[in-house]
Amino acid sequence: MTSAQELIRSCSAMFTLPEIYTRVRTVVDNPESSMDDLANAIKIDPAIAARLLRVVNSPLYGFPKQIDSISRAVNMIGMQSVSDLVAATTIGRTFSGMTAGLMDLPAFWRKSVLCALMAGKIAKASGIMESERFFIEGLLRDIGHLVLYHTVPQRAQSALIESGHLGTKLAEVEQSNIGCDFAEVGAELVRFWGMPSPIEQAIRHQIHPEEAIEYQMHASIVHLAGVAADAAQLETNRTVDPPPFDPFALSCTQFNLDKHQSVLAEAQQELQDTLAFISPLATAA
Repeated sequence: MTSAQELIRSCSAMFTLPEIYTRVRTVVDNPESSMDDLANAIKIDPAIAARLLRVVNSPLYGFPKQIDSISRAVNMIGMQSVSDLVAATTIGRTFSGMTAGLMDLPAFWRKSVLCALMAGKIAKASGIMESERFFIEGLLRDIGHLVLYHTVPQRAQSALIESGHLGTKLAEVEQSNIGCDFAEVGAELVRFWGMPSPIEQAIRHQIHPEEAIEYQMHASIVHLAGVAADAAQLETNRTVDPPPFDPFALSCTQFNLDKHQSVLAEAQQELQDTLAFISPLATAA
């Protein structure tokens, strides 16, 4: 059996984020940093700056006027949101070109981006302020499977097949066959990257959001978005409506199940455009 920590240590060099993310996080984590400091750090990388402006001007934020400068973007959405968006674009670009043997990477990124969009929209529908902050949590919800399919691909694939045949939750089979599940592995990777605690805890406790203590809302939203994205990926004749949402997550967020289909439809409409700046290779899938 293998622990999540052991898996992350075994491939830490492979899953290192680009320097631009480290530079941005350093600025964000410094209490003396200003908005101008963050804008200047981003401007050093023109490609990231261009992607950031695309995201800020997308339906994800819905600003009535065009945001035409990094300085204005930073001031409009704040330091932490900018850091999250830089993470989203760098993570997608860094890993979307990897080969993962048994994993369908375009399908993985399509579902991850759909989950990210769903997380933001579920948060908004639940009346949560700054709902776009949940985008990065949804995007990384399944990142643990990327690690599992790189480190123990045969066991990861066997767990998926066994889960389907037995009708058992995938995380339970992974715990039995591997020694850890995708949520644990994803949380450990996020911790390795030094991301904020709400992101780590949301991913770690997405299966049982009631265990997230002070981050129950974050874990609940990631749970709802993940279950919805999983269900949407199934063939039409296998899709259950509504999906098997955890009752605690529904109670915690007060998400109205009647809104599930409309929220999903909105997310699917935005999927292709969002994939273009997260993982361009997945747009052709």
